Amino acid sequence: MPCQPKTWAQKMKAKPPHTVVLDKDFAGVPAGARLLISCPHEVEAYLRNQVPAGETRAIQQMRRELAATHGADAACPVSTAIFLRTVAEAAWDEIEAGKPATEVAPFWRVVEPGSPLAKKLRAGSDWIAQQRQAEQAGGFSPPTPPDGR
Repeated sequence: MPCQPKTWAQKMKAKPPHTVVLDKDFAGVPAGARLLISCPHEVEAYLRNQVPAGETRAIQQMRRELAATHGADAACPVSTAIFLRTVAEAAWDEIEAGKPATEVAPFWRVVEPGSPLAKKLRAGSDWIAQQRQAEQAGGFSPPTPPDGR
């Protein structure tokens, strides 16, 4: 009998953040650098605590700030993007289950609406753009998810 795929909430339960020293260049980070491998919960905490409503951050800035908190030279761009997607999809599951967008991890503050990541997310680029616009206007009225729920 085949195994059921993990839910996004289950994927949130990853190893805690740790650093590694690179023995060769990786994704623009030179050999010898201390590389942070973050985790979904740390990315979620960053979104909730470091990016106020109405503001946005580039994923590169998030990576730099996460790395700095651990004394690392850089945060892994690959795993950080995976963890950001995990957080976004888990938040979307919560929204679909009826939780207000104001109570989930605000992934739209880091995911650029036109980015490849936004296009992969179930929330979609348009919803992310609407969410950013609503927050920047100061009146936070969460847009309806694309499926009308």
